[in-house]
This record gives sequence, structure tokens and C-alpha cells, in this order.
Amino acid sequence: MGFLRGLFGKKPGKKEGAGAESENWDSVVYDRNTVNFQDKEQRDRYVTGCLEQIAEATREMHLLAGEYSMVTGYLTDMEEIEALPPEETEDLECIARRLLAMEQERERYQGKKNRMRDADYYRMQEQETEVAGGIGKLRESEEYGELVRQDLKRLDRERHAYEYRRAELENMLNNFRGMAVIFLAALAACFAMLLVLQFAFDMNTQVGYLLAAGAAVVAVVVIWVKYTDAEGEKRKVNQAVNRLILVQNKVKIRYVNNRNLTDYLYMKYNVDSAATLEKRWRRYLQEKEERKEYAEAAAKLEYYQKQLVAKMSNYHIANPGRWASKPGAILDKREMVEMRHELIGRRQSLRSQLDYNNGVAETARQEIQDLKDQYPMYAAQIQELVDRFNGVG
Repeated sequence: MGFLRGLFGKKPGKKEGAGAESENWDSVVYDRNTVNFQDKEQRDRYVTGCLEQIAEATREMHLLAGEYSMVTGYLTDMEEIEALPPEETEDLECIARRLLAMEQERERYQGKKNRMRDADYYRMQEQETEVAGGIGKLRESEEYGELVRQDLKRLDRERHAYEYRRAELENMLNNFRGMAVIFLAALAACFAMLLVLQFAFDMNTQVGYLLAAGAAVVAVVVIWVKYTDAEGEKRKVNQAVNRLILVQNKVKIRYVNNRNLTDYLYMKYNVDSAATLEKRWRRYLQEKEERKEYAEAAAKLEYYQKQLVAKMSNYHIANPGRWASKPGAILDKREMVEMRHELIGRRQSLRSQLDYNNGVAETARQEIQDLKDQYPMYAAQIQELVDRFNGVG
């Protein structure tokens, strides 16, 4: 009876995921259709996958929070400068004007062609302590991003292969069901004909009954064996697809976070590759050595820079040292606007990364809660697994 229910109990439906393209690696996919939640091993593996996504996203948010706070602090400094009283603004602009004059005087000494522009030089100077590490980090991010992208393509190809095989198995199962119907119909027709021969024509049909029954038994056994094998393989394929989806979800998070990190580093250093940043860094180091020749002008410049920092330290400025290299921004509102746009762009990029990871974590938490709501008989076991993963108790 179980075999007959297996043959006739399912109606052919749409192939799950067959032919579906998954080039959008930003999204995290949850597919419960291929998970038997009554199986503890499958259930625990599914919940652990969700918990690992939460942990991955949480770690990334912790890393992003410090940079976000720093960028926000710079924007707050701008607001403080623009909100200064007129007399304080005049004093600050007076120092900034002298500082700017010293910069212009120094530039006259730097008449050598192909020198680095002050804006680029000070940008590199501002990031000097992190550029050397940033080059390695950016190169590593580019290489890692390519490796993860190749992994995602490989996982996509593997998952599509399994889905294609699943579609073939579903078609085979449908064929076996059809064959069973045909054999049963043929057996019924054969018995009907034998009954007609026995009772209408008074013929001895005992051998015919035996042959028909034997043929039916052989056909049913063959179909049952092949059907059972196909069902078993389909279960294995479903488990493999589910495993690949869980792996893909983790790799997708890493891909998106790495891509966002790479884009942010490009924006932060205003480059399009690690090679460009390395070239600019070497040029900066050479420029730095050349500028040492202008010690007198540099000494005057340093004097007014200190005056500017000391003056700004009297205000609610989180990082007065940053403005020592930006006197033009204090005097020229257009330059201040450009700086604000850059910082806002960086903050938006960080905010987007924080929102993405927060969304990943929240979606995974909701997925676990939905599982507990849908399967209340396993809610305690799921919560125990969550607590154990988080180190509670």
C-alpha cells in the first residue's frame, strides 16, 4: 500500500528551482522545501546555518562601527565650524589666511615640474599611517573578491547540475507511475479476457491466470525497485541542494561585504585599484623627501598650523589636527562643501553596509523564529541550539 501511495499520491508539479538563474548574490535565500525538519540532523544544520549568518553579519557591523563614528565626527566638526560666532570665525580665518599664505610661499619654492598637488599630498599625508596597510588590504580584498566570485559561480553550476538531476528524477518517477497504471490496466484487461474465455467459451484458463499474475508480479517488483532507487536518489539530491544553498548564503555574505569593503577603500583613497594606490604612495614618499629641502618654509607652515590647531581646540572640535591641512576649506565654502560631499558619500557607503548586515542578521533571526512558530514541537530544541551557539547558559 505504501508503494501504491508513493506511485499515485503525488501529482506532477513545477520543478523546484530548475533553470533558475541566481546571479544576484546580494540576496540570502532560505529554502525549506528541501529540508525535512522532522530529521534532527537536517533541522540542526539549517538552524546552524542561520546562526552562522547572524554571527558573520554581527562581526562585520562591529568592524564598520568605528569607521562610521570617525566619519560622523568629521561631519560634526564642519557643523561646529560653520556655527562659530562672527568674531571667532574672523580670528580663525585670520590664522587660516596666514597658513594659506605660507603654503603659497612654499609652493613658489617648489617650482619643480611634475610635483604632487598639495591636495593629493595632504590627502596622502592625512592617511599616511594607514596607506601602507591599506595597499595590502586593498590588494587582498581584490584578490579575495575574485576568489569568492569564482566560488559563487562554481556553487551556482553545481547547484544547477543537482537541480537538473532532480528534474530528471521527477520525470522518471512520473514515468514509473504511468507504467504502473499501464501494467495494472493491462492486468485487468487480461483477467477480463480470461474470464470471458472461461465462462463464455468454457475454456481452461488456469494457466493464463498464473502467467498473467506472474507477469504482473515481475513488473511490479521491477517498477518498485526502480521507483525506490529514484526516490532515494532524489532525497540525496534534495539534501545536496539544501547544503549548497546554506554554503552559498555564507559565501554571498562574504562576497557582498568584501565588495562593499573594496568599493569603500576605492572611495576612501580615491583610486580605482591597489596598483594605482601603490603608485601614488611611492610618488608621495618621493615628494616627502623633496619637501624636506624647504625646511624654513615648512617651519613657518608648522607654526601657523599649530596656531590653527590651538585655536580650534578652544571649540567643540573632535579632531582639530585634521583642519591644519585644510585652511582653504575654512576660507572657501566651496571647498568645505566638497569635503562634506565626500564624507557624506563615505558615511552613506558605511550606512549601506551596516544596514545590509543588520538586515541579514534580522532576516536570519526571523527565519529561526518562524521555524519555532511553524514547528512548536521542536521550538525548545531550536532555542537550545541557539543558546548553545551563543554561549548562553
